[in-house]
Amino acid sequence: MTRNSSKPSHPAGGRAHEVRIIGGQWRRTRLAVADRPGLRPTPDRVRETLFNWLASLAGAGGGELPGWRCIDVFAGTGALGFEAASRGAAEVLLCEQDAALVQPMHALRDKLEADSVKVQRGDGAAWLERSAPGHWHAVFIDPPFDQAALYQRALQAAAPALQADGVVYLEAAEAWPDERLAPFGLQVFRHLKAGAVHAHLLKRLAAAA
Repeated sequence: MTRNSSKPSHPAGGRAHEVRIIGGQWRRTRLAVADRPGLRPTPDRVRETLFNWLASLAGAGGGELPGWRCIDVFAGTGALGFEAASRGAAEVLLCEQDAALVQPMHALRDKLEADSVKVQRGDGAAWLERSAPGHWHAVFIDPPFDQAALYQRALQAAAPALQADGVVYLEAAEAWPDERLAPFGLQVFRHLKAGAVHAHLLKRLAAAA
């Protein structure tokens, strides 16, 4: 069984068995975290900071992302995508290769009647590569920390798929400096370190300038 789209073990060594949507219409809704090797949801503190960043860019107030189109390339639990949909995103695509992780996302989508959310089993980087130019407001990239090829491929596809003022969320075990991101047409807009996690918000070079 491939684990290409799962996320690495929680850096603190523990395992949360559920996470919660932080804001929006489904605030406090619980998402189960399957006991799968290598699965780690994005920490709550990091998700809260990320969506504060995104809401400030959306300029709608109240932490909302009205009309946004978001893709989570390595969805895992789906926490990032469901959080975006809860806050008003118009289109959310959750990509995940592990069937055992896809099924709970389908179930939650149906429970919430989340019509804006589509769950797709398969290669998320391939879906990103096939995206229409300039389609996404936000691209979430959080592959296993030790899968350098997945980072390279997803980042390569991200900038062309972004709107001119769109953003990429990049989660990694180390900081990615601008010189490392420049070949992908991206640069750092915001950065946060929380424990062993480095959270980056990236913009296209032209937009950042």
